[in-house]
Amino acid sequence: MEVYYVAVIVLSLALLMFLALKGFSIIIIAPIASLVVIFFSQMPLLETLEETYMGGFINFAKDFYLIFLFAALFGKFMEDSGAARVIAEGILKLVGRKSKLNVLLAIVAICAFLTYGGISVYVVIFAVLPIAKPLFKELDIPWHLFMAAFFFGSATFTMTMIPGTPSIQNIIPTEYFGTTVGAAPLIGMVAAITLILFNGYYLKRSLKKSETKGESYLSMKNLEDSREDLNQKEYESKRKPHFLLSIFPPIFLLIVLNIFNIEVLYSLMLSVLLCLAVFWPFIEKKIQTINIGATNTVLPIVNTSADVGYGAVIAATSGFAVISEMLTSIPGSPLISLYLSTSLLAGITGSASGGLGIAMESLSSVYIQLGLDPEVLHRIAAIGSSGFDALPHNGGVITFLAVAGLTHKNAYKHIFVTGIIGPTIAAIPALLTAILFY
Repeated sequence: MEVYYVAVIVLSLALLMFLALKGFSIIIIAPIASLVVIFFSQMPLLETLEETYMGGFINFAKDFYLIFLFAALFGKFMEDSGAARVIAEGILKLVGRKSKLNVLLAIVAICAFLTYGGISVYVVIFAVLPIAKPLFKELDIPWHLFMAAFFFGSATFTMTMIPGTPSIQNIIPTEYFGTTVGAAPLIGMVAAITLILFNGYYLKRSLKKSETKGESYLSMKNLEDSREDLNQKEYESKRKPHFLLSIFPPIFLLIVLNIFNIEVLYSLMLSVLLCLAVFWPFIEKKIQTINIGATNTVLPIVNTSADVGYGAVIAATSGFAVISEMLTSIPGSPLISLYLSTSLLAGITGSASGGLGIAMESLSSVYIQLGLDPEVLHRIAAIGSSGFDALPHNGGVITFLAVAGLTHKNAYKHIFVTGIIGPTIAAIPALLTAILFY
């Protein structure tokens, strides 16, 4: 029977991935996949849905809604004031645009600075696209390489590895391990340096390979060019904050979060108030910006909560008990099993935050009881959430490709290497560091 209950979980996961790839929202997929688990595991239908599924959903929303809210407002103020674009252009001037590789590295640097400064990756792509396209045209860089640079800079080391990042993936473990966002800095930096070296090599190799093939920007025309050109004209005509003023709120957020160790929610609230004060003259439709910033909270928090609700149903099954025992019984350090468990759940759900939320709800107490350093657990779990979350059914992957006018066929290979292979390789020295030095 144990094999049967494990097979039920696998069946529900296969259904979840299939429906996600077909374009269905996780909001409807998660309850459907939960119903499959409930039915075939012979669990009470209404009780499991109302108490277990909704319990997981509500608990995650209760713990993280306000964080999502103020993070979304912060990103919207940075976007509508023009500050995000100003920062991007300023960094580009510093890095230079003399060579194709310089431009690709500049995109990486821009995305890394913006995401490490607390700006949502969904905002970053809209800030960077209008800057990247003219440069790619000018230097005749194949447009599919944009996705390699963008994903490398925005959805890897600044999301889970570098200590102090205000990303939700780095915040979630603080609620379960009682840590701060700066937990286990040595482990995080070892992983980040490894990933930067690997992805940097891949970026250079991919550019050289495209040049050998004779690829050009025009060989991959983008349907959104005319709209981006219009957006560029609108941006050039609007009043914009100075570069130093633009970087003030992100730097302020990092300082209060990491140097003064102010609680995450308070740090975000203070940063939003600062944005209001310094960017108010540069935001044309103020009420609209505030309203949209607030409503931008809804989809991410509901998506992730739905994921966690599904995970709560999975965690209540006999099959999950078998899987958990197998994972926690992996020979060697328990940190390896924590990493594998988090990676597996992130890959299954197609969400770093969703998979991490499920892992923390289901497994965090198990690892705490083993007497392991909470800071190490925090960092390894965060790193584990980054990697297999970037499988083709990931909602962010689908969105970024669509916004950039690319497809899985012509650009997903870059996401696979920079977002899955890179973080997986980087996890190896991070785990060795954790095991040997902590």
